[in-house]
Amino acid sequence: MAIAAVMALGTVTAKANNAQTTVPVQIQQIIANVEPGATFQDDVAADDVPFTQVLKKNFIDGGPGFMGIVLVCLILGLAIVIERIIFLNLATTNTKKLAQNVEDALNSGGVEAAKEVCRNTKGPVASIYYQGLDRMDEGVEAAEKAVVAYGGVQMGQLEKNVSWVSLFIALAPMLGFMGTVIGMIQSFNKIEAAGDMNPALVAGGIKVALLTTVFGLIVAIILQIFYNYIIAKIDSIVNDMEDASITLMDLLVRHKK
Repeated sequence: MAIAAVMALGTVTAKANNAQTTVPVQIQQIIANVEPGATFQDDVAADDVPFTQVLKKNFIDGGPGFMGIVLVCLILGLAIVIERIIFLNLATTNTKKLAQNVEDALNSGGVEAAKEVCRNTKGPVASIYYQGLDRMDEGVEAAEKAVVAYGGVQMGQLEKNVSWVSLFIALAPMLGFMGTVIGMIQSFNKIEAAGDMNPALVAGGIKVALLTTVFGLIVAIILQIFYNYIIAKIDSIVNDMEDASITLMDLLVRHKK
């Protein structure tokens, strides 16, 4: 989706630039304040090239090998990030409201009514409540063990595939650095083969070598931002789970009395 958006934006920008060049030459000369023999395109600076076109050109110049692998890291990392963000947002529960509903159900309809409330509520907190209520007949200690055990299971589901994002964060710049080192080696081989230090001979190779590092760092920065958000979201849900577990134990003790 990201690649398609970049390509579409580049096409629209190119069409807009082509439309601008269709202005009559006389008007172009008046606007640009140039001599009669000059053209409007001669006064367009290189900085006016659309950013998307520059990005695509540099990506292609970096070579299909390492740049393609870095792009795969970005795509896979973003896919996991989007899936985790959606899952964590759906897993977020209003624990105070859930605890109040469970307490009201316990007081009015008993354990089965409270379990029905948990079944109708999404999220790990509701699942923990259900496991504790399901073991209530065996005693408070059995319910507490069930809550602790199932809490570990829910935590594992929250952290699922997050380690892959951290792998891509570390892998992308490392691949970029490797591409840079290989490009520098190739540049020095050209110098050795030519027998002299000609800047024009190695400038292109060094530029291509550095592009892999730039794109690797960009990928790592993008994924790192989303990774920190996911970790913060997981910590918030885990804290809610712990608080809800304590609240549930208090509810069960009071209901037993």
